[in-house]
Amino acid sequence: MARGFFNVPVAVNEPVKGYAPNSPEREAVIKAYKEMYNSTIDVPMYINGKDVTTGNTRTMSPPHDHKHIVGTYHLAEKSHVEEAIATALEARKSWSQMPWEQRAGIFLKAAELIAGPYRAKINAATMMAQSKTVHQAEIDAACELIDFLRFNVQFMTDIYMEQPESTSDAWNRVEYRPLEGFTYAVTPFNFTAIAGNLPSCMALMGNVVVWKPSNNQIYSAKVIMDVFKEAGVPDGVINVVFGNAGMITDTIMADPNFAGLHYTGSTPVFQSLWKQIANNIENYRTYPRIVGETGGKDFIVAHKSAVAEQVATAISRGAFEFQGQKCSAASRAYVPTNLWEDVKNHVIKDVKSFKMGSPEDTNNFITAVINEGSFDKLATYIEAAKKDADAEIIVGGGYDKSKGYFIEPTIIVTSNPKYSTMCTELFGPVMTIFVYDENKFSETLKLVDETSEYALTGAVLSTCRYAIEEATRVLENAAGNFYVNDKPTGAVVGQQPFGGARASGTNDKAGSAQNLMRWVSPRMIKETFVTPVDYRYPFLG
Repeated sequence: MARGFFNVPVAVNEPVKGYAPNSPEREAVIKAYKEMYNSTIDVPMYINGKDVTTGNTRTMSPPHDHKHIVGTYHLAEKSHVEEAIATALEARKSWSQMPWEQRAGIFLKAAELIAGPYRAKINAATMMAQSKTVHQAEIDAACELIDFLRFNVQFMTDIYMEQPESTSDAWNRVEYRPLEGFTYAVTPFNFTAIAGNLPSCMALMGNVVVWKPSNNQIYSAKVIMDVFKEAGVPDGVINVVFGNAGMITDTIMADPNFAGLHYTGSTPVFQSLWKQIANNIENYRTYPRIVGETGGKDFIVAHKSAVAEQVATAISRGAFEFQGQKCSAASRAYVPTNLWEDVKNHVIKDVKSFKMGSPEDTNNFITAVINEGSFDKLATYIEAAKKDADAEIIVGGGYDKSKGYFIEPTIIVTSNPKYSTMCTELFGPVMTIFVYDENKFSETLKLVDETSEYALTGAVLSTCRYAIEEATRVLENAAGNFYVNDKPTGAVVGQQPFGGARASGTNDKAGSAQNLMRWVSPRMIKETFVTPVDYRYPFLG
């Protein structure tokens, strides 16, 4: 029981290390990378604090060297999912009653473990298993995950401090209870930080979790669980299962104690999960919370007053960092005729200067896409662009999967603003540009708003404040995270809460108190000090 009003450490963003040549952090991460690459691990599931193996395994390989095996992981049977649910519900009896400062201490410790002894390991795992460059791994697996853990503790205390007014007659107070039942976290391959945040933020608020990571992220998910175990997350609070997503989800959503879904992934899958929950709604003890961050067809729109070099850099960074495999990655751009030649020359020069290969070589800006399915999809769209009369590839267009799933950063210029790659989420290093009449900015903004079903991120570049105001107003619903004179990627926890609406999700803003509020069920308590003894009110005379 708490014996004080406790202040947690003030959350600060973790500084991003530079990994310059001969720096100690660079030497540490490359050493860890080589050790992982040249050995193999067996990754069990984690249920009720125990490693669980089934003998039914799948191999893990780096996307940039898909014939090289770095380990195996074990697939769940239905009985394992049922065990994970049962042990989570049993753990809830103690965990939901754990004083908040004890929960806070666990996840603050997890943040410092990642900042210190686990930093090289979690970054190297992300580099190897997800083909991130050292910089992309650092801002994701280390810094963003540390930030989530630190800031979520601060947000939790901010929530608890939100209390109603009381009077001399009655004391009003609100308890922020964990949800009644268990929660389900489904996480993607592309951000180790998201994989760590979705289950941990629910657990922080007193919930218990069954977590299914992406099959393409299991290697670094194992490191996350190692951190959580060392930090002191009790047995049964976060349980990890791998394998058939349909079977796992069906088992979880058939349980009447299912209380919430925290999801990041594709829009079609999220929509199917929502339907599945709706079809089971009468079976649940409570209405499940549904939080999802899904796809994007993120835009850059340049005004005729913009600076060409700035537009080109926003495209080069926004579209091609981590091979465009960010839900926030720019994948369509609108460039005015007066700037086009300069922008074109700069961006072609940028792309041709990119080096591509294994992330072990820190000179590489581009590595491989995540798997063969992604590679094949991207290659199909690139081949179509080579043949279509209303499209032209001005740089890139090559691909090779003989060793790794390498797609050249590719820029398509189209004369059709509704061309397929202007509308379809590709999730890869393909940017499509529509060159518009420099005097039709207003019409182009309307086009930007109507072209995509998504509304995740977007950016406007301009030196004219009237143009910036107009774009901000017209594109109000086109992006949940809107950037002025910057690329549309790189949200920082505590600074730019992240999420979008329309087909991009529920916009519950990861990295904010709004998201944590979704994982509690408030209870209002009114305590009256002098209880009435007569039913009669004064109006009765």
